[in-house]
Amino acid sequence: MSSTLFRTKKVEQSILDTEEPEHALKKSLSALDLTVFGVGVIIGTGIFVLTGKVAKENAGPAVSLAFVAAGVACGLAALCYAEFASTVPVAGSAYTFSYASLGELPAWIIGWDLVLEFALGTAVVAVGWSGYVRSLMDNAGWHLPDSLGGREGATGFGFDILASVLVLLLTVILVIGVKLSARVTSVVVAIKVTVVLIVIIAGAFFINGDNYAPFIPKAQEVEAGGSLKSPLIQLMFGWAPSNFGVMGIFTAASVVFFAFIGFDVVATAAEETKNPQRDMPRGILGSLFICTALYVAVSIVVTGMQNYRQLSIDAPLADAFKATGHPWYAGTISFGAAVGLTTVCMILLLGQTRVFFAMSRDGLLPRFFSRVHPHFRTPHRPTILLGVVIAILAGFTSLSELAELVNIGTLFAFVVVAIGVIILRRTRPDLHRAFRTPLVPLVPILSVLASLWLMLNLPAETWLRFGIWMVIGFFIYFLYGQSHSRLGRHEETTVGEVLKGRKHDGE
Repeated sequence: MSSTLFRTKKVEQSILDTEEPEHALKKSLSALDLTVFGVGVIIGTGIFVLTGKVAKENAGPAVSLAFVAAGVACGLAALCYAEFASTVPVAGSAYTFSYASLGELPAWIIGWDLVLEFALGTAVVAVGWSGYVRSLMDNAGWHLPDSLGGREGATGFGFDILASVLVLLLTVILVIGVKLSARVTSVVVAIKVTVVLIVIIAGAFFINGDNYAPFIPKAQEVEAGGSLKSPLIQLMFGWAPSNFGVMGIFTAASVVFFAFIGFDVVATAAEETKNPQRDMPRGILGSLFICTALYVAVSIVVTGMQNYRQLSIDAPLADAFKATGHPWYAGTISFGAAVGLTTVCMILLLGQTRVFFAMSRDGLLPRFFSRVHPHFRTPHRPTILLGVVIAILAGFTSLSELAELVNIGTLFAFVVVAIGVIILRRTRPDLHRAFRTPLVPLVPILSVLASLWLMLNLPAETWLRFGIWMVIGFFIYFLYGQSHSRLGRHEETTVGEVLKGRKHDGE
């Protein structure tokens, strides 16, 4: 039984599966496309919102150091992803990597986790995008009825029509082709990065050096019942995180880490990359480096424009410009945030469909979803199914309480990938690795520890919801996936041929 649950799929077989005509994706992406994808999905509401929150509540002007710390933690995971994505250039990201190193059941668990992560992430971002667009429409004098503005604005029936339409539109774009998705993303990312650069350059002229003093405010313990006080950390270690001081920087890092979520989605497009061995590491590491630099620059500027104690939590960048007497920039920032969320939503949806496609191609989900479109060469069936489901989900609920499941799902994937690098180095040292994670096993171990630490900072309720989703996944695997696994059927065929041969020899 244990050998069945932990049977691994050879890297060579995974690559061979990508060459089946009915299940092969079109290779059209370059290193630039991948970098744009990464920047497009990483830069979202985090850079426009989290800066003020953690500066005011945790780190003060030293929030820039928190972004550096979070960037380092993500960089450790990115190095592991880069090795796997260049060695196993197959759709599915952490799911495929786990299948090659840890076995079928762990692969199913991480795949099931990623399906939830990307689905909720897409829906939450779509709802956030809808909020920005409604705000811009209100400023222009256009008002949607409460019944079509989402549940929060409705007295009775409420459906967020903007969020739903966005998801459906992006679904159509993804069905038509990933190259078209890359072109749309390139345009939107260019607008988004331009807005961020405007914030950095224009804000630099309004910096007051006195706002940086003290750069690291004196430490103080989080008040009882504080929002950042992790029950799990208190249970395990007997102490709570600190506000401000050096520990405040690390507490802030666990919060701003969520602004980096998304670079791992780049790995899901490995199978659609022209030269994955060369371009996947460049896309993953390049996008992470660019976003870290932008985050640090923005945090330095905004804490220099306005004292950290006076920063707003909802819209720190826009309000900082208002405080300096330049409200025009506030509208520009809101526009940039709305435009930027479009690419975040699309790339998350792209990542989910590729994971779902890879799982169905392996037989763990119905093979019906693994056939690609005869003309577009995209996994149109899972894209349409998931797009419709997420559009309905985004229309009927804000998902605010479930948003943290996205974070724990990502961190769990980071842990699995880092462990997988160590295992595959030992079990398959013969594999050609175009990119090698440095200092193995040190770097993967540090990645695991950093991810676990950030997971411990999440509320206990998030762990409970995550556990329930995993239990549902176990039931589905044992009721369907295990018996329909292509790897399992291949082994049964092989064993049957051997027994038949032995019987023939005996006769």
